[in-house]
Amino acid sequence: MQVTRRRRVQKEHFVLLGRRTGRRATLATACITAVAVATGTAFATTHQFGTDQVGQVTANGQVISSDQYIAPYGSRLVINDGKVMASTASPDGGHLAASVADGDASLVVVDLKTGRVQQRVGKAKVDDLHLTDGSVGQAAPVYSPDGSQLWLGQLDGYTRFSVNADGSLSNPVKVSIPADGDKHALASGAVFSADGSTVYAAVNGQNRVVAINAATGAIGQSWTVGNAPRGMVQVGHKLYVSNEGGRAATPDDDTLNSYGTQVPADPATGATTTGTVSVIDLADPAATSGSIAVGLHPTAVYAKNGALFVTDTATDDVSVIDTKQDKVVQRISTKPWPEASVGYEPDAVTLTDDGHLLVTLGRANAVAVYRYTSPQEPVSYVGLLPTDYFPTEITTVGSKVVVSNTRGVDARRPNSTGAHNTHDTTSSLTRFTLPGDREIRSQTAKVFRQNGWTSGSVQTAGRHKAKPVPVPARIGDPSTIKHVFLIVKENRTYDQLFGDMAKGNGDPKLTQFGTNVTPNQHALAEQFGLYDNTYDIGTNSAEGHNWLMQADNPEYTESSAGEYERSYDTEDDGLGHQRSGFLWTGAQAAGQDVRDYGEFHQFLTKPDGASWQNLYCDAKNMDATGQDSAYPLKSSSPIPSLNSVSVPGFPKFDLEVPDQYRYQIWKRDFEQNGPANLNMLWLSSDHTGGPASPAAQVADNDLAVGKIVDEISHSEYWKDSAIFVVEDDSQAGLDHVDGHRAPIQIISPWAQHGTVDSRYYSQITMIRTIEQILGIHPMNQKDSAASPMATAFTDKPDFTSFTAVPNRTALTDGLSTPPSCGVDVPGAQDGHAAAAPATTAPPAAEQAVAAQWAAWKAKQRLTGPNAVPDYANPAQMNHLVWYETHNWTTPYPGEREIHAPDDVPGAYLPSAENDG
Repeated sequence: MQVTRRRRVQKEHFVLLGRRTGRRATLATACITAVAVATGTAFATTHQFGTDQVGQVTANGQVISSDQYIAPYGSRLVINDGKVMASTASPDGGHLAASVADGDASLVVVDLKTGRVQQRVGKAKVDDLHLTDGSVGQAAPVYSPDGSQLWLGQLDGYTRFSVNADGSLSNPVKVSIPADGDKHALASGAVFSADGSTVYAAVNGQNRVVAINAATGAIGQSWTVGNAPRGMVQVGHKLYVSNEGGRAATPDDDTLNSYGTQVPADPATGATTTGTVSVIDLADPAATSGSIAVGLHPTAVYAKNGALFVTDTATDDVSVIDTKQDKVVQRISTKPWPEASVGYEPDAVTLTDDGHLLVTLGRANAVAVYRYTSPQEPVSYVGLLPTDYFPTEITTVGSKVVVSNTRGVDARRPNSTGAHNTHDTTSSLTRFTLPGDREIRSQTAKVFRQNGWTSGSVQTAGRHKAKPVPVPARIGDPSTIKHVFLIVKENRTYDQLFGDMAKGNGDPKLTQFGTNVTPNQHALAEQFGLYDNTYDIGTNSAEGHNWLMQADNPEYTESSAGEYERSYDTEDDGLGHQRSGFLWTGAQAAGQDVRDYGEFHQFLTKPDGASWQNLYCDAKNMDATGQDSAYPLKSSSPIPSLNSVSVPGFPKFDLEVPDQYRYQIWKRDFEQNGPANLNMLWLSSDHTGGPASPAAQVADNDLAVGKIVDEISHSEYWKDSAIFVVEDDSQAGLDHVDGHRAPIQIISPWAQHGTVDSRYYSQITMIRTIEQILGIHPMNQKDSAASPMATAFTDKPDFTSFTAVPNRTALTDGLSTPPSCGVDVPGAQDGHAAAAPATTAPPAAEQAVAAQWAAWKAKQRLTGPNAVPDYANPAQMNHLVWYETHNWTTPYPGEREIHAPDDVPGAYLPSAENDG
């Protein structure tokens, strides 16, 4: 099946998508605000989606899961091999080599003449060229000046390929860069010397640049640079290196960790506060490298005609350095929408021969076009051209502009199941000839529509006190809701939970945890409404928790996905934090108090004996007696502003902690101290993979949710509370609409009751709703453009409380060792107990393969203080959960047999978190 799909992909051509016009000789500049007014855009934002679903193609373009449409200018080649992380064109312009992650390959070669994928290189058996290391770094592969070699950055060095006459690759040779203690090389940007004899390589994980003999792979000279060197370019006898983590810290700096190095960071947001470009003088190799201060998170560097352009991704601008003076002479703003100054994420830049500066805006799905004459002469803004999802590279090949788009057309890669998963990620290349100014202005208005950028999207309270409503129209106006509870769960799709609810748009064939596993969430959906068109944006937990806490997944995390070694959960890495802060810092800035229960925590300590079984019994004892825990845990965050509002006894992710224990810790704090205005809880048992069976863990999670809602709804705070229940992502299952479609619940006296809501919503609209209720200013352009979910609320409250439903699935099902307090025996509930899932021994024919899976599971870091969400390979983890929930009797959808771990289609994919 995969070989057939590969051949089909290779036959795909660039497809014409946009209208082309001739170049115009006249100069024209346009203010973005003027463009928006001239085109008559109104208050569209996410209301414009109506009941459209992800994947639908509309007049505005294809709907994607990030509150955007895509309809790129020019032609498109969809690459169904994963996410393109970075790309580069061959010296002759005939081919493009792209590093790829989260798919079937690590590297693809595209023939730009034919518009076809020519070759795939990776760990899969069906690849044209096989590698043993499937990791890829943040920066693009690099060709030698004569085009005879290609070097691909990886975890601990590079793989060097020979380039054949037809542009294909052969003869892969590993060029190793040794780890420095526990710091891998994390090979990043590289450039060849003019004669091709030396490769200068940015060793991102070790904060240095090394010279490598291109023929032998021997490492020679080494230079110390700034933190997290990433992009590199040579101008004359000088190397310029962008340092995403900025300069080295001084004793006077506030700092935060980033891959074992303390980097200058803001103590409230945890975001880095410096960005630099190191300058290495190759004419004096012994000299210390110089440093030029630029904006935050400098990523791409590009040099031409005496100028060095640096994309300052986190400050949303481009620094222009005069290479004669080695000083910044101009900062180019890349903030096209006046409503928000953060979150466009410029990440690549190029200069055409006729003087057009082109900058990709990753989070805006656009290319910004400027007229440029010289380093000191201010640029003039022309407009925007739409791209596919998250453009990450741009280059010119002859008269054509080629853009690499990391996420292509979203997670719509064909697979054998007939359904969708978030890891079905695509990527794409789009090509066009730069049009004239009139066409660019027209396309600018299109970009605004596709992003929902309208004037007045962020309005603050006026002079006159407004009447309280659940979701105020203006930020700062009063709300009838004073207490918001955000309950974050793990990894389930809509169909996995609610596919069995006939009144919603579900597929019962994909339902693994239906009403007999999640009776509380089903009861909540019946009482408070079913949302069957809501989407999580992230592919995995690293992305999902960022979307919830930052209303964005910053470019750093996007570009780290090829290896996820430097950091996965960015809680403990300043590079993963946006400068405008988090949901909780925004709440604090608005004068609201915050309490956190495990969300965005990184560290956990546990006393001896704190096994799942003992904590389960401890929770039962706390419930029965009111005593404190006999196994007090301590969970914490490296971010000071979060640590100061956290309840340390509430544990972070660890599948050896039942959610019944977490519920008891929360309940004691709630009853003693009452709620804060913003309360964030991480209930992670529905991730599955712990000691109990998957159904038992999801049932444990469901019961904890039900009990929390029960507790709140029977308290004095119910009258002005709202509870949002959301998955961090929906990666661990299939959905017939889209892999990003996820269960969400809005529970409040002020929420709609008993309805099916099929309007398009997302995690971003949910976060914007919380911001609107609590008077929090949006964090970036994504939540600024999002529509609050006012339609999910009513001004006629229903104060009926919710009573938790007893679990139907035994919480101790699947345990190899029963707890000392006895196994859980659910009572017959409405005649459903007999149908509730229960683990039985695998059929005789599958016992050997089940044993292989048990051995595999033991290595996946699912439990203990060092437990890591998504350490396990996603395809393998999803297969295991499916097999276990079906008692090893049913193959995974689209397959004919139960596979051993190494035989799972996709088993060669790197896990999201792969540090050993």
